[in-house]
Amino acid sequence: MTTTDSATVSPPAIVLVGLESVGKSALFRALTGQATGDEVNFRGSTVEVRAAPLAGDTRQVVDTPGLRWADDSATTALALGAVANADTVLLVARGTHARAEVAALLEQLGPVVAGRRAALIFTFADRSHPRLRTALAAYATALEIPVVLVNARKMTRAERLTLLEAVQTATPFVRRPVQDLALPEIPIVRPQPTLFERRRWGVVLSLLSVFALFATPVYLAYLLANNLQPLVEAAVIEPVVAGCAPLATAVPLLHEALVGTYGIVTLGSYSFLWAFPVVLFIGLSVAISEETGLKDRITGSLDPWLRHLGLDGRDLIPVLSGYGCNVVAVFSSRTCSRRTREACTSLIAYGSACSYQIGATLSLFAAAGHPGLFAPYLVLVFLVGAMHTRLWHRPLAPAAGQRFIDRAFVQKPTWRAVHWRVRAVLGQFLGQAMPIFLLMCALGATLAFVGLLDWLAAQLSPLMEVFGLPGAVAPGVVLAVVRKDGMLILNQGQGALLASLTVGQLFVLVYLASTLTACLVTLWTVGKELGARVALKLAARQAATSLASSFLLALMVRD
Repeated sequence: MTTTDSATVSPPAIVLVGLESVGKSALFRALTGQATGDEVNFRGSTVEVRAAPLAGDTRQVVDTPGLRWADDSATTALALGAVANADTVLLVARGTHARAEVAALLEQLGPVVAGRRAALIFTFADRSHPRLRTALAAYATALEIPVVLVNARKMTRAERLTLLEAVQTATPFVRRPVQDLALPEIPIVRPQPTLFERRRWGVVLSLLSVFALFATPVYLAYLLANNLQPLVEAAVIEPVVAGCAPLATAVPLLHEALVGTYGIVTLGSYSFLWAFPVVLFIGLSVAISEETGLKDRITGSLDPWLRHLGLDGRDLIPVLSGYGCNVVAVFSSRTCSRRTREACTSLIAYGSACSYQIGATLSLFAAAGHPGLFAPYLVLVFLVGAMHTRLWHRPLAPAAGQRFIDRAFVQKPTWRAVHWRVRAVLGQFLGQAMPIFLLMCALGATLAFVGLLDWLAAQLSPLMEVFGLPGAVAPGVVLAVVRKDGMLILNQGQGALLASLTVGQLFVLVYLASTLTACLVTLWTVGKELGARVALKLAARQAATSLASSFLLALMVRD
């Protein structure tokens, strides 16, 4: 996928705008036939929207982020205001909450939509009150724009034709005070309550669901990658390394960049092997949880707890996605509120052990003969990450960020929607994350070739003594900063170095190496998404927390 400037968006554009979880993505898929389209970053805005051609037409369909909070509406309004060539705006609201959501849209976006051709699309036709169908004409009269009702998840051919007709017949929207509009009152159809809404059992059920939805995919991906690694080494890596042997004397830098310790082929292949299955399985798990509505119930239940960390319940999804890939998780944090995104990114960088980190730490503990340390290590990383986030970010007050909509419906997922969501995640990983990984492999190889990594390791050797560690482990700590799986160098001598450490030293070493800072790939992504200043601040804060907690941990385990 590509990131472009507003000037490259082909006019005219059909802009989808609505609250969160109202079915805009499903409408986008129905209109374009695409999962995500191309990402477009409009000038003057940090909000990236999605654009793709209308099926069978030259016009672009533009999907904006769903509104979550009343005070975040300016973000989407800014993106809409930057779409100078927008031809039509489609206001999207759930038919189950017709009047309330239309009023919220008009209050927040009325100034932006005014004067533009517009139409109102009600979704959830299958769940809306029967009176809504007879009230569509009244809504159209009150707003003076076309109004249609569709089932976005399972849109029929007739509904799609009706939707396209609304696009064609859209009329300029005239802004008027909401209280002056004769919007029909339609009974609200609220989603059915579940155990997730129970005050006590809801939290327990949510935590168990999180484990099932995220820990299980990570474990399955680990088993798959662990079994595939010998095959990949024999079929791909070893033949390429052998074929590149002449380069070692002819062009040594190129040899190092391709098949050295941090080579694009060597380390890059391992990166893909360990990351792709986790991203795939977690993407599938997240897609199912989103399509069934379970994600909204889980995050809603855990929301009060996460607010103490400066996060909203929905911010938990990007954090958990980080167990597959921190880079994809940082991209996913675009769904966060403006007030919570930095806190969410902070927790991702510290507390979400990515697939490379998981694979590397499992390998180190196993090589040292203490695989049982992995579980307490993973728990400690997340708990300290949570405390780290709370230390550097303000808690989110219970009243802050009033939601526009309540809980989502629980429903059966459709294979088509799940497929589209997973395809979007994989496209983001292959198109954005992997190129950065390969670039960092080349950078790491270059730094190793010129001796800079060895120099840094030598400078850090005295620091290792502060944590009760021998200076010989310093190179692994340095390389873990470049890439989390760089700590695998500690397996040198078939694990002899690790075997020489006590259990306490081993635990401190792995914890320090994996948390000292986010890897360069993640920091690079944070810099691209939130700016260099935020990335540097994140790195400095994480280093401070990691060093302090590692020192305390070393004191606790020291003999």
